[in-house]
Amino acid sequence: MSDTIASFGYLVLLLLAMGGWWVASNRPSVGKSLQMALAWGMIFMGGMAIYGLWNDISKTYPSQIIGNAGEITIPRAPDGHYYVKVQINGVDISFLVDTGASDLVLTRKDAEKVGINIATLPFLGSANTANGTVPIAYTRLAEVRLGSYMDRAVSASINGGEMVRSLLGMSYLGLFDRIEILSDRLILYR
Repeated sequence: MSDTIASFGYLVLLLLAMGGWWVASNRPSVGKSLQMALAWGMIFMGGMAIYGLWNDISKTYPSQIIGNAGEITIPRAPDGHYYVKVQINGVDISFLVDTGASDLVLTRKDAEKVGINIATLPFLGSANTANGTVPIAYTRLAEVRLGSYMDRAVSASINGGEMVRSLLGMSYLGLFDRIEILSDRLILYR
């Protein structure tokens, strides 16, 4: 919550800087030196706002790190979540690690990328999500590879509703012996 307030504050600061720049540029009655001082002040405030918002502007998601003993370490992204690339049927798919999701859940788009014909799937199941109840189709993925671990015939769901990103839920995470969250990283062990 405090990050949101801080980001909003920096955004207001940026808007004030832009508004101040416009006022300073379009006021012929203001003395030239005062006008220049205002302009430089607004440029400085704009720079401070950009500096404060830089983490939001330049957001990238880190990738997983394979450890010596075969554990997989996933760094926490700036938004507080854990993202990981998993190869499904030879295709890289970006997942949000979600211990609250019961299943490995693919978006429709990601399901099509890995070779699943969405048009022929029966969406007979349903799932209760934060966005309400959505239709679900069940399938088995021929091959799921995360780091050096490869699993075959992994059960998965395809979400019939709108989803931003596929979810790496407990049906897949349960294949690991241990899951740890330490400080700013999530570690999977087999």
